Amino acid sequence: MHASSHNKYNNDGRFYKKAAKYWANVPATIDGVLGGYGHVSDIDIEGSKLFLNHILSLANPPNTKLALDCGAGIGRVSRNLLIPYFKKVDLVEQDEKFISTAKQLLGEDNTKLGTLYKIGLHNFKPEKEYDVIWCQWVLGHLTDYDLIDFLERCGKALTKNGVIIIKENISSSEEIEFDEDDYSVTRSYGLMMNIFEEANLNLKTTDIQTGFPDGLYPVHMFALTPKEILVK
Repeated sequence: MHASSHNKYNNDGRFYKKAAKYWANVPATIDGVLGGYGHVSDIDIEGSKLFLNHILSLANPPNTKLALDCGAGIGRVSRNLLIPYFKKVDLVEQDEKFISTAKQLLGEDNTKLGTLYKIGLHNFKPEKEYDVIWCQWVLGHLTDYDLIDFLERCGKALTKNGVIIIKENISSSEEIEFDEDDYSVTRSYGLMMNIFEEANLNLKTTDIQTGFPDGLYPVHMFALTPKEILVK
């Protein structure tokens, strides 16, 4: 990654504006939010269920009272994955039409639908404590520094035994790959590990999504818990 293109997203206010503009023009459909890969949604959800089941079967698993869906789009993950598992699910999504579509698809009278926050993740500050914070295909829209800050805030907003689950494309090179269309980056495994470390998070377990068509980035799932802060 050339320094110039790295700076393009780490120091440039336009990074967020351009991404917001891109998503404003994307239809509020599964195919839209998945960039034309709507057909992978079912396989994706199955992989997520396996991973979530694994987390819930570990010793001292998280509770299943309240989950947070970050960069929720039209509520695809909330509807198909989180709502069946959790008593309540909150959503964070900055795009107006995605949020209103999510409300329709999930049902405004759905007793499991919690608070909907219309805000970008780089500005979002959790107001509650969550058992699971789910972040999928959205963190590439945050600069490294904002991502570290966001994950640190999430780490402090977990219940006892709570976990942050991240599901993201991972670059197979060591370079950061920049997407000129939607203004997002794809990070390497090593960079993700560094970011988790900087955000004071421990990697509890990780897995790779299987069954996706060839030609897509490898998709990794990470379960993270806050590091024990040693009190002197």
